[in-house]
Amino acid sequence: MTTVEALEDGRMKDRRVAWLVTLGITALAFVLRLVGLGFPRTIMFDETYYAKDALAIQHGGYERDWAEPNDEINQQFADNDFSGILDDPSFVVHPPLGKLFIGWFAEPLHWGAFGWRFGAAVFGALMVLLVIRMARRLSRSTLVGAVAGILVTFDGLAFVMSRIALLDIFQATLAVAGVAALVADRDWFRFRLARWLRKRDLPDLGGKFGPVMLWRPWRIVAGIMFGASCAVKWNTIYMVAVFGIVTVVWDLGARRLAGGGGSRKYFLSILADAPAAFVHLVVVAVPVYLASWYRWLGTTGGYYRDWGANNPDDPVVQRFGTALGSLWQYHVAAYNFHTGDGMKEATHTYEGHPAGWLVMARPIGIYAENGIEPGEQGCDAVGTTCLRVISAMGTPLLWWMAAIALVAALWFWLGRRDWRFAVPLLAIGSVWLPWFQYAERPLFFFYAIMIIPFSATALAMVLGRFLGPADGPQRRTRAMYVGIAVGLVVANFAFIYPVLTADLMTRPEWLARMWFGTWI
Repeated sequence: MTTVEALEDGRMKDRRVAWLVTLGITALAFVLRLVGLGFPRTIMFDETYYAKDALAIQHGGYERDWAEPNDEINQQFADNDFSGILDDPSFVVHPPLGKLFIGWFAEPLHWGAFGWRFGAAVFGALMVLLVIRMARRLSRSTLVGAVAGILVTFDGLAFVMSRIALLDIFQATLAVAGVAALVADRDWFRFRLARWLRKRDLPDLGGKFGPVMLWRPWRIVAGIMFGASCAVKWNTIYMVAVFGIVTVVWDLGARRLAGGGGSRKYFLSILADAPAAFVHLVVVAVPVYLASWYRWLGTTGGYYRDWGANNPDDPVVQRFGTALGSLWQYHVAAYNFHTGDGMKEATHTYEGHPAGWLVMARPIGIYAENGIEPGEQGCDAVGTTCLRVISAMGTPLLWWMAAIALVAALWFWLGRRDWRFAVPLLAIGSVWLPWFQYAERPLFFFYAIMIIPFSATALAMVLGRFLGPADGPQRRTRAMYVGIAVGLVVANFAFIYPVLTADLMTRPEWLARMWFGTWI
């Protein structure tokens, strides 16, 4: 294989089929998430914050307080009675973009439970699409991409988070988009480098540095997506830092493969490519993040909005003006809230240490209606009662197989030097390991929605390696085993479906799905 051919490795010829597969699985995921989306027709869990905040921003530009009692106001809200909203601004500790998404999708649907959850369903389906495309590009296999998409489609946590008006599905989908764009940029850079050599009829760079490519459309897309993800929740910033380094390493590897050679040239690659990557990912992300605050900046009544005007001598206010000075102070206050003693001393029934996330040690309850007597709501229990619950739990067999696959992926990356497995592993590390520094405060399993797109990708890629090439020995037998593994995940999802959707169950039926005491 020539240098140019090696740089062009990865071009796939089944584009039309691949898009048909992608859209078909995505449509399945979307329909699955839409069925019963408006039930329960009430505020669930933290929808009491984000759905109401979304409406306040949509109609007034900033989050507001609501009247008491909370249960009564929530029921009025579910009935599209918004009279409980007050003029007083509310102090919130997450950026506004996720709430803007909720409001943008809910407003045309005239709100209601279906309306304020519809945006989450759309983004949940988009996550499936992005996972398929990312996994396909990484593995150079449409089949592996399809398997990854099916796994996410039938994951319980991804399913539940796509059917509730929380922020996390928006953050996770945008983060996956950012990583997928950088993977596409890696190929884009190599293909353009190969084209540069072909146009000059050169076999390689001959020890020279090669072209500087400042226009990197996919990397700019990644910067936009990462900035938007940070504008939903801040912790995506760790992923930006990790993949900012990764994309520079990829450029260095491409130039080395092209014959750029020599330690001096490698240093020059870092000197030239690293600042460009910083501009594409960070400089692009910052205005995207700031733009998410446009409604708050355009008001005079938002929380802390008048801080700059009331503190004209503050150095930040003097340098950047009253609006940005106020926004900066808001961020300081929000960071202090997240890291302050109040959060460290707080407790919660469903808190789960991040050490247990990969094996789903402690899922979280989202909704519960207990003590439904026989004869009520169609309950046919004998000697017991019925209940309806929604648990934000992953599909157990998927999570456990994925945990094992991560060990195999680590071997393929470090032992076999297969760069492709580094992508899901580094992505998981960047969104999981930073939580350990905050483990003294209540943390919850549903934060792991940032993990499952990448752990499912890793599992699909490991299954792809096990399957081997199309003409490989024992292909049919191995395909059967892969099919069984995927089929077991789908069957496991079907079994736990009632606890993901508030279906009516007898108490024994519910307990049959709670395999461990920590799941209750």
